[in-house]
Amino acid sequence: MSQSNLDLLSINTIRTLAIDAVQQANAGHPGAPMGLAAVAYELWQKHLRYDPADPTWPNRDRFVLSAGHASMLLYAVLHLAGVKEATKDGKILDSPAVSMEEIKRFRQIGSKTPGHPESHITSGVETTTGPLGQGAGNSVGMAIASKWLAANYNKPGFEVFDFNVYAICGDGDIMEGVASEAASLAGHLKLSNLCWVYDNNRVTLDGPADWSFNEDVATRFLGYGWSITHVADANDLDALGRAFEVFKSTKEQPTLIIVNSHIGYGSPNKQDSYEAHGEPLGEAEVKLVKKNYNWPEDAKFLVPDGVYDQFKNGIGKRGAEAHSGWKAKFADYKKQFPQLADQLERMQSGKLPDGWDKNLPSFPADAKGMATRESSGKTLNALAANIPWLVGGSADLAKSNKTNLEGGGDFFPDAYHGRNIHFGVREHGMGAIVNGMTISKLRAFSATFFNFSDYMRPSTRLGALMEIPALYIYTHDSIGLGEDGPTHQPIEQLASYRAMPNMVVFRPGDANEVVEAYKVAMKHTDGPTTLVLSRQAMPTIDRAKYAPAAGVAKGAYVLADPTGGKPEVILMGTGSELGLCVAAYEKLTAEGVKARVVSMPCWELFERQDAAYKESVLPLNVTARVSVEMASTFGWDRYVGPKGKSIGMHSFGASAPLKDLLKKFGFQVENVIAAAKEVLGK
Repeated sequence: MSQSNLDLLSINTIRTLAIDAVQQANAGHPGAPMGLAAVAYELWQKHLRYDPADPTWPNRDRFVLSAGHASMLLYAVLHLAGVKEATKDGKILDSPAVSMEEIKRFRQIGSKTPGHPESHITSGVETTTGPLGQGAGNSVGMAIASKWLAANYNKPGFEVFDFNVYAICGDGDIMEGVASEAASLAGHLKLSNLCWVYDNNRVTLDGPADWSFNEDVATRFLGYGWSITHVADANDLDALGRAFEVFKSTKEQPTLIIVNSHIGYGSPNKQDSYEAHGEPLGEAEVKLVKKNYNWPEDAKFLVPDGVYDQFKNGIGKRGAEAHSGWKAKFADYKKQFPQLADQLERMQSGKLPDGWDKNLPSFPADAKGMATRESSGKTLNALAANIPWLVGGSADLAKSNKTNLEGGGDFFPDAYHGRNIHFGVREHGMGAIVNGMTISKLRAFSATFFNFSDYMRPSTRLGALMEIPALYIYTHDSIGLGEDGPTHQPIEQLASYRAMPNMVVFRPGDANEVVEAYKVAMKHTDGPTTLVLSRQAMPTIDRAKYAPAAGVAKGAYVLADPTGGKPEVILMGTGSELGLCVAAYEKLTAEGVKARVVSMPCWELFERQDAAYKESVLPLNVTARVSVEMASTFGWDRYVGPKGKSIGMHSFGASAPLKDLLKKFGFQVENVIAAAKEVLGK
């Protein structure tokens, strides 16, 4: 069989596997895989530097399917290319990442082929995509990571990092704001290792794209500073090949390849129709399509003779050779630069350097104290001194968030060694980019005001879903902002972040709790951590008098107890309100009331403790309980119980000096004491 015939046979195998899987599941999007099969084939077979025998190779090119609804395109390619399965700790198994059985189980419970690709489930899936624009944003983070790794670890004659990043985007990705933010930053940073393939099929789920979208995408991306290439027909392998070669030779700019395609290519009745986009074709249409491809009409999940070998002799052979050459080079690198090689090996395996927690600050007792954003900045800098691959930045608020890494340098266009990344006012893009950096094994962090976590929520949610150790730092955590007023004062955000599965949320109560929260965050590798920090100063608690801050590791701990006898009332607080609980405890104790103070900086960690520990902190027989937190009281009922009382926010805040706000909304020692007496029936 001629090469061109083998190419077409392989492309049609991708298409028919997608059609059959969607039809069998009776759910999914067959149109995009049909239209993009040739694009994916050309890229994987001839251009992607990737070894199917080891999908964890650190210098592999990255392929991101941002148009995650086309998941069967990716699953079919992973299957045909023979990509191996990898365990979470990086061990390569002999089993395939996506077997034929898994393709037949598309969109079924417990399968490795869910409706949208999930990186923690399926080897070879680089990132979890589906919410449109997210994968595009992740790809920018991956490209930043490649540039940063190259600038910091490559040596003359040893180019150990130079991977490229390819993302397939649809109209939906291009319309979403997160992709626009990420594209804008990518153009500014001149990320020449980044290539987006824009599937310009002129169709959306609702109907023709021109019902809602007629902008000149090429002009927009030229404005962002991208190089633009057009391919008039998505099935023209020669034109696609030339476009990928142009990308690889382009310096100083990311590349957008605009590919004109047809949704449901090869479907006689549904071509150029939005119907093939988001639903199965139907048995009759499937037969017509297969006939159009010169395919056996009744064959299901067919991989014709020669197709597996075609991939094996293409990407399989190319990838194995490239990987083998890299491994030999890295072995020499390891001999010449053992310290750097050790860092890279630890980074890739998710391990921290020896002594990563040395010289962390310890803060003396201080009634005036400091804002937790201040102690956070000091702790972050101490950690950065010990962990060379701790990298990140802020959405134009580094001075307010206190996230600048002193002496870390700036990550600028053509100067990619710096550890301080300037994201500009692009919170959503920042979240997706930091996820992409984290997926690429950097310990990456982002920062902004807590109120603007709303702009980052889809990205942080995907970080939690992907089980990646991203660090989301939020300051200005409450009505403590004062005069900036309710537009900037977060009220409901804390409750909503606590509601997010697999998200560890800390609201530390003083400077030393901040240090302990960071220690937990750095060791926590199977999910992200959110740090919620204050703008205003709060007392640094006297740890000689009260319990050590190490209790933070268990999420909640007894900070203060009555002398002699069990407590009759429990005061619970987080953040700046922990000091209020301590002050109230002192006064109640002086009045002879047996009070306990419980610091609860992290509900998630407390819920993971055993029943005995929980009972030791919050005894069931002590029903007089008061919680104090400058946020929505939503969720506190599980801890205060039916007889307890929550002091919190039940409205938006207001614009006024802090002392006036505290008085208006009841965050005063007298109110805490009154609430304690009320629940005691005194």
